[in-house]
Amino acid sequence: MPNNHSNHSNNSNNSNYSIDTIRHSAAHVMAQAILRYYSSKGFKVQLGIGPNIENGFYYDIDINYKITESDFPLIESEMLNIIKEDLSITRKILDRQDALHFFSGLEQTLKVELIQDLPTSEEITCYTQGEFTDLCRGPHVKKTSEIPVHFKILSVAGAYWRGSEDQKMLQRVYATCFNSANELKDYLNFIEDAKRRDHRKLGRELDLFVFDQHAPGSPFFLPNGAIIYNELIAYIRRLYRKYDYKEVITPQIMDAELWHTSGHYQNFKENMFFTQIENREFAVKPMNCPGHMVMFKHNKFSYRDLPLRYADFGRIHRYEKSGSLAGLTRVRTFTQDDGHIFLPLYMVQDEITELLTMYFACFHHFKFEKIKINLSTRPEKRMGAEESWDYAEEALIKALKANNCEYNVNAGDGAFYGPKIDFIVFDALKREHQLGTIQLDFQLPERFDLKFVNKEGELERPVVIHRALLGSLERFIGIYIEHVAGAFPFWLAPEQAVIVPVKNDSDKQIEFANNLSKKLRQLGFRVRVDSRNESMNLKTRQIQTSKIPYMLVVGDREVDGNSVSIRKYGDKKSETISTIALLELFDELMKEASVG
Repeated sequence: MPNNHSNHSNNSNNSNYSIDTIRHSAAHVMAQAILRYYSSKGFKVQLGIGPNIENGFYYDIDINYKITESDFPLIESEMLNIIKEDLSITRKILDRQDALHFFSGLEQTLKVELIQDLPTSEEITCYTQGEFTDLCRGPHVKKTSEIPVHFKILSVAGAYWRGSEDQKMLQRVYATCFNSANELKDYLNFIEDAKRRDHRKLGRELDLFVFDQHAPGSPFFLPNGAIIYNELIAYIRRLYRKYDYKEVITPQIMDAELWHTSGHYQNFKENMFFTQIENREFAVKPMNCPGHMVMFKHNKFSYRDLPLRYADFGRIHRYEKSGSLAGLTRVRTFTQDDGHIFLPLYMVQDEITELLTMYFACFHHFKFEKIKINLSTRPEKRMGAEESWDYAEEALIKALKANNCEYNVNAGDGAFYGPKIDFIVFDALKREHQLGTIQLDFQLPERFDLKFVNKEGELERPVVIHRALLGSLERFIGIYIEHVAGAFPFWLAPEQAVIVPVKNDSDKQIEFANNLSKKLRQLGFRVRVDSRNESMNLKTRQIQTSKIPYMLVVGDREVDGNSVSIRKYGDKKSETISTIALLELFDELMKEASVG
């Protein structure tokens, strides 16, 4: 933030306005500053849209100049000038032709396009401050001096006009604004911490995964990342054994007819990949559920077999626009810890009670202590009769209340086949992430004509609960990397310890280190020896940078005493312990991998 921000203060009281109104007004000031500054330099500036968003605002700009971070202080300085000018902000209603004529005269073709696409019944309003007029619904502050000077431009990124890949790429300038200097300082510190924890940055530094243009949105997990991936699956499998799940494997590519039956073709087609095989249309599976319906239908089950819990780690593919791809958190191919439970209606509440126990145990295991629950109800685009939706939503509500779970209603955000319970966890930076879901489905059993034999010997339609704990493993790994800042717990760390001989030319030390490493690896620990001809300081820095849980130093004294000098990641001091105590410590730490 420019130093001269602190030299200006607002005389008026900002508490009369919501922070959203202040940020929206600040977006207009930023657009005016960009238009004023770059027009004076001979550049042509087209203005797109500039809404307020969570923690700030942005404005989309079309300009024949690439805005970079070095430009931010110049734009901020002009914003301060506009605030100091104490310009009145006035609202005006225009009829359509006047609005088109006005913005055409300014050669603001993006604004003209927006006006042309507005419904004829919609009122067209503009806000003016000084020489600057913008198409906007408002509201805004009354004059520019009422906008706090505690703002900062954060970044600039590419953004397709109106979010369409078919449109031209604009420059989106992001900024933030707060009512006080302390709030701004805290937020900037938060951003720096978030950058330090960014899973894309740490993924490169820790050799976890890479992306390549040959497979957009599809991560390549390197050996270190594959260990984390497989250890997570192993943990979930231990949960499955405890809660009586049966793991299955289903095909990757299935006839499009299946997806017509399930309803995905009608409701999810735009997110699917298709191919032609022997003149038949096939789809790469975007979800596991239809395959599980097929397997249930191939068997004859009675009420004694239920609940039947299928679990599936099958890889799924979904088309996401390239502009929405974001590291591991938004990809085109991923694996879910997916499951489907087939059961009679009267078992639903007990089953959800058990699921809640399982979910909370899982989330707490990964040190997500604060958890919020949303009940997502019927979306506008859905299948099935309203009566079944009424019943399904009421069943979830009863289960949550029976378990004394507080929840928020997220209206209209359910799946197209049923309502769901969403679990929102808070990470170390207090950011919210949706992980697990529990979805109650009356539709797919109907569409696949699933039946079981009930206690009366009659055929009955089961209910299906769709559930996932961590959800997409790729997305969870991205979230978890940032939650722990890349410092994984011992059981999950790709490398758990590095043994470092003090002297690179000491046969005695190297032999001791190699023997200890071999013994630890035979016991299942992930350990290596670093006997490179490098300084101890360099090796120590590299081990700390790699966030490896333990560094084990071996000198002549340790060899003679059958011990190691152990240093935990993040600690500045070391201590000497026997190799027997080391094994006991590692055995104890591995208990973190248990499911309790």
